This record gives sequence, structure tokens and C-alpha cells, in this order.
Amino acid sequence: MGSSLTSGRTVRPLGLLLASVAVAGCTSKVTAPLGGTGTAVRPNQALVVILRAHEAHAAPASRSVEVARVPSRTPITEEQTVLPVLARSGHWLKVRLPGRPNSHTGWIDKAATAVTSTAWHIVVTTSLRQVTVYRSGRVVRRFEAVIGTASTPTPTGQFFVEESVALKPGDIGAPFALALSARSNVLQEFDGGPGQIAVHGVMNIGGVLGTASSHGCVRLANAAMRWLAVRIAPGVPVTIRST
Repeated sequence: MGSSLTSGRTVRPLGLLLASVAVAGCTSKVTAPLGGTGTAVRPNQALVVILRAHEAHAAPASRSVEVARVPSRTPITEEQTVLPVLARSGHWLKVRLPGRPNSHTGWIDKAATAVTSTAWHIVVTTSLRQVTVYRSGRVVRRFEAVIGTASTPTPTGQFFVEESVALKPGDIGAPFALALSARSNVLQEFDGGPGQIAVHGVMNIGGVLGTASSHGCVRLANAAMRWLAVRIAPGVPVTIRST
């Protein structure tokens, strides 16, 4: 899939942790181990495009407990919702879901969806304050990053890009933000929003790369965000780990 920014939509993402002084399954073999977490980057991640709102269930059965309702459109850019697919059972797909609790999953009916895939995977290593970008299981770029402080840490877990947002030059965190499925474990609400974590630039907010000074978001150099914006689309998996 191409970048969601090719549509040229420019919106202000209310509720991301941008404002303030510092603000996988269904794949082929594993090729790039990530070390101590026991997780790994896979060369291909199955994705599903949501064409209408779905109920997500705790098990692959309509009578099982409903754990979430998945809208067909994303809240900021109003583009089609795209979720990583972790497993399949008949006409049911196990997907990763956005929001709290972090890294939670559910089962949706395959009806009114379109299956696709991505070769991209982003890994944030908080101890190194580094972002590593993989394609087809191989490292293609590494970027130095600003991460959350000790009191407002960047949450760890398995997440994905909910949507890609082109910001205006005067917006905090411009030029681009990748809004993640992750939410802050400390800030239940921020700037009128749900405490959503993003990977974004340093325009109008600053921050020294390689430090821990944000409210949980991951900040990258503006050139790094421009590089990511034309390559990373909704649904791309994002692993945030401590080591």
C-alpha cells in the first residue's frame, strides 16, 4: 500500500500528545530477531481494510463477547481504517485494535473488508532512543529519537499506524505525524483527546534527539518524518520495546 498522505489532506490532529514543552501472524518466516523481548520483525504483515463498521469479538463467533466496535473511517483524516491481521479462523479475522487497553485484539467477520499486506515494520527501542525501519525483514534506516520522560514514558507493546497526518507548517510536531494505536499509560486524557501516541516531527516543539523529554510521543528529525511519510501507510506494525 502507498502512503496515505498522497491524498494531500492536511488536518490538525487534536488529542495527540503533541502540545506542550516536551509533549504480527499471517506472515512468512521470521528474518530479523529483536533480542530480549522475544518478538521479531516479519517480512510481510497481512492487513485488512475495513469497508463498513464492524463489531470485534473476544472469539471467532458472533455470540462471543463484543470487545470493541471498529469504525470504517479513522478519526483524524477520515480515511479507511486498516488493521493488522494476526490469525484467521474460517470467515473470521483476528486483528489488532487501536486504543485501550494497549495492544488488545479482537475477531471480526471478513465480510465488507479487503485484505492487503505491507512489507514495512517500525521498531522503537526506548533504551537506545532509536527508531529502526524495516522492509521485508531487513533494516533500511535508523533514526535517533526523542522519547517519553520517566514520568510520562513511551508505552511498550505491539501497535500499528492508525493514520498518517500531514500537518501545517505552524502546527506542533510538523511536518508529519504517524498517529499510532498506542495510548499513554499515564495520561488518560491530553489536550481534549485520548492520550494517543504519535511519531512526529520537531517543528514548533523542538527537543534534543537522543533524549527523553516528551509526554510519550516519539519525535524524529523533520527530514526523517518526510522520509517516513511517503513510505509508511496505515496498518504498518510498530513495535515499541525497552531493549
